[in-house]
Amino acid sequence: MTSQGKQPRGLAVLISGFGSNLQAIIDAIAAGELAARVNCVISDRPEARGLLRARRAGLPSRVVRPSDYGDRAAFDAALARVIDDYGVALIVLAGFMRILGADFISRYEGRIINIHPSLLPKYPGLDTHRRALENADTNHGASVHFVTGELDAGPVIIRESLQIDKHDTEDTLRERVHRLEHRILPRAIDWYLQGRLTVSGGEVLLDGRRQPDQGL
Repeated sequence: MTSQGKQPRGLAVLISGFGSNLQAIIDAIAAGELAARVNCVISDRPEARGLLRARRAGLPSRVVRPSDYGDRAAFDAALARVIDDYGVALIVLAGFMRILGADFISRYEGRIINIHPSLLPKYPGLDTHRRALENADTNHGASVHFVTGELDAGPVIIRESLQIDKHDTEDTLRERVHRLEHRILPRAIDWYLQGRLTVSGGEVLLDGRRQPDQGL
């Protein structure tokens, strides 16, 4: 799982909702902090507000609706056809709420990353902020990881943590974690596109070195 300099530096960003992480990518590119381009924004929901962000930024956007296909395999195949039309180096799941099938993941092995609102491997799946509060955790955060066939279990590229305040609610914690997500996702994309990431023994190395566990 190593990015190759000869690959196009374009991104396919997949969204399902508000698109704040898409906006973070757009902003990082505009600020010169991320040498990439968003070749396409794809949503499984035509009402996703992130599509408006894409249009405002002049980015190509497409909708691939699961209801238009008979099963997940057919949906995944349609999604792959759209992605391949744009010739991207990396697929970024930025709040994309569909579980992708094994064939899709295998097709793009090492070229799909996901942003997740917890300090993985803690709290894969949904309701991460509620679970952190219910368990009286002192730390919480966000992770970017490579996507594999097991839900939220791929090798972690980067984590960033925060301290849970005694006054935090699920909503305030969500907002605070969003700010972490907006920092670490462009950073992980940049590392990938620069060819700085490798995976060895199920662990991500940056410039050939193991990173410290953040917040664990």
